[in-house]
Amino acid sequence: MNTEQPSYPYEPEFSFKKLISDRADDVKYVFSFKKSMVLVIMVAAAIGAAVAYKWPVTYTARLTFVIDDAKSGSAGGLAGIASQFGFNLDGIGGASGVLAGDNVQELLKSQRLIKETLLSPYDSLGTLSLADKYAQVNKLDQKWLKHSKDGKIIKFPVGIKNYTRTQDSLLHEITTMILGGEFGIAKTDKKLGFFEVNTTMKEEKLAQLFCTRMIKQGTDFFIQTKTGRLRNNVNRLQKRADSIGVILNKKTYAAAAANQGLLDLNPAYTSSNAAVDITERDKLVLSSIYTETVKNLEASKTMLAQETPTVQIVDEPEFPLKKNRMKYSATMLLFMIGFGGLYAIYLIATRKSKDENG
Repeated sequence: MNTEQPSYPYEPEFSFKKLISDRADDVKYVFSFKKSMVLVIMVAAAIGAAVAYKWPVTYTARLTFVIDDAKSGSAGGLAGIASQFGFNLDGIGGASGVLAGDNVQELLKSQRLIKETLLSPYDSLGTLSLADKYAQVNKLDQKWLKHSKDGKIIKFPVGIKNYTRTQDSLLHEITTMILGGEFGIAKTDKKLGFFEVNTTMKEEKLAQLFCTRMIKQGTDFFIQTKTGRLRNNVNRLQKRADSIGVILNKKTYAAAAANQGLLDLNPAYTSSNAAVDITERDKLVLSSIYTETVKNLEASKTMLAQETPTVQIVDEPEFPLKKNRMKYSATMLLFMIGFGGLYAIYLIATRKSKDENG
């Protein structure tokens, strides 16, 4: 019977001293290749300088705005006190539905608003849209030639309601690129109603126009959505008041003519007196209806004015915009550290493989 114990590979005891000693030996070994290391670092610095030089310059347009909602102030004090204890009561007394709380940020990042902004004119003549300029600056127009049936550059004319399937898909591609990091909106402070919008693009005027017009599109949609029901009610009452006013004027002239004819009429004809009474009655009823309609109309106008929020632009993007470019010193240092570290790892790895094979 075999009673021998199985043999296991010997595992040396872990020692910090030996670990530090091995790392020190690695450092000494790497420094023995000083000339090649200096050469690698110099090449890395040159590559970093070339990358910084070739890296495209971008421009950032910054805009801040504040929404002044009359109803949002009703719970402002309570929300301020609650926020000190970690509770968020922004939705109390403020806007509702799609416009509640931080939903304004998601609204301004909707593809519908971005598409409408891209299809606005870039120049005063309106021959070039923001989408055309964006495709030109990012060299997408040349890339999209493979989608063109006639071999011409695909354009996005201003003022056209229906675009082709290809144009819609390319607009969606532009929108995805913009939302990928070129456009952003955030609250500067959760306790305040200030919003900051940043647009970073490769062309200065394009960044400025997109930023300002995006806010214009969002503001119009915001106000139309919030006041749509009241505005429709005001328009309906206005049409009703105008129509009743026209009928009332006709009845007033008819009553005056009937009263004038009654003065020269034979008293024996009583039916004429009845016609005058009916005309006066209709006039009185229409006058009462007109008075109530105008009263409701003015009340609705007052309510519409109170419900209409004010979007106030605080800071607008002005030329020259902030220029973003890679710094030569930082880029060169990053490449030097990266290439130097990789070369050192390569030297240590090859040394260990030689020791194992030797």
